[in-house]
Amino acid sequence: MSETLVIHARIATMRGGKYSMIEDGALATSEGRIAWVGPMAELDRQKLPARADPKMLDAEGALVTPGLIDAHTHLVYGGNRAAEFEKRLEGASYEDIAKAGGGIAATVKATRAASDMELRDQSLARLRRLMAGGVTTVEIKSGYGLDMHTEMRILRVAKLLAKDIPVRIRTTFLGAHALPPEFAGRADDYIELLCKEMIPAIALDGAADAVDCFCEGIGFTPEQTQRVFSAAHEMGLRVKLHADQLSDLGGAALAARNRALSADHLEHTNEEGVLAMAKSGTVAMLLPGAYLFLRETKLPPIELLRRHNVPMAIATDCNPGTSPYTSLPLMMNLACVLFRLTPEEALAGATAHAARALGLEEEAGSLEPGKSADFVVWNAEEPAELAYTGGVRPRAAYFAGTYRT
Repeated sequence: MSETLVIHARIATMRGGKYSMIEDGALATSEGRIAWVGPMAELDRQKLPARADPKMLDAEGALVTPGLIDAHTHLVYGGNRAAEFEKRLEGASYEDIAKAGGGIAATVKATRAASDMELRDQSLARLRRLMAGGVTTVEIKSGYGLDMHTEMRILRVAKLLAKDIPVRIRTTFLGAHALPPEFAGRADDYIELLCKEMIPAIALDGAADAVDCFCEGIGFTPEQTQRVFSAAHEMGLRVKLHADQLSDLGGAALAARNRALSADHLEHTNEEGVLAMAKSGTVAMLLPGAYLFLRETKLPPIELLRRHNVPMAIATDCNPGTSPYTSLPLMMNLACVLFRLTPEEALAGATAHAARALGLEEEAGSLEPGKSADFVVWNAEEPAELAYTGGVRPRAAYFAGTYRT
């Protein structure tokens, strides 16, 4: 593994979720880790990797940030739902489409029919587009199989993607995404299957790092969600939640009671839920792509989240039905324009807070000695440029010290 020394960079370290800028900085890597980061004036050759002369990269004043982290995606699926996009533009609601057999059920059908190779190839193309925007870590949920065989296939395909290209993959079991057609009218029976068979099998296989649930009127009740979470805890898995996207079912508070890594969407979350998240340390996962694509009008409670110091992460929610986007910088732009986040909050949401939403705060999300050497050299000088256009491209990206682009 080669060592790297980046010099003359404007480094946004993102320590503490702030820019924490080093105006004329240097960064040294060793064995895939950050060995040293600081001002050029303090660069001491004795701090550099001793194993070999490092490869030198003169950033010439360019911006360097941590590698971006997309902490909520549904990247592995079959087919697409472009026809539903047309229907929504004609006035059909998300609920209307779901009740007519479209929505998640349509993608489940296509995913079950796809071969492993087809799922891999389609997903790899989406992953490469994410990585082209500076992403070095991706969370991938299942949830388009809704049976043991296909859910396990999705999770295994997701993990295999990291064997093709240098990227960190975290997997989440989302068996409680929707009710499969074979369990129509028997939601409690399906939850029983999840809790007694699927979650234990997936945990024992090591196929997932966490368990998620869609707690919503067209999804699962808070009581059913709690059963899923209890089963996950019993197997030693962390939890997260699709919460309060379409209505206020107390999802944020439910997530907090279970010490969830994140509560995601949150458009209808009330102050009680925000306070509970602040107490539990649960991250607020904002998904502006879905908000835009569904033409929602109720904003997440951004001011409440700020007031109570709840960390806000940002993700693409890449999925075929409600957010078919594969650019995290674009989501940073939308978070600023639609949700009124500051550019600093947006970058923190795609780095430090996103790492926390995956339980990776000790490994990634900021440029500090000892952490994985995941960083991006941008064709930009100011960190606000990343959210300003949503389209700034990396000049170079590194994952665990490995040069990628």
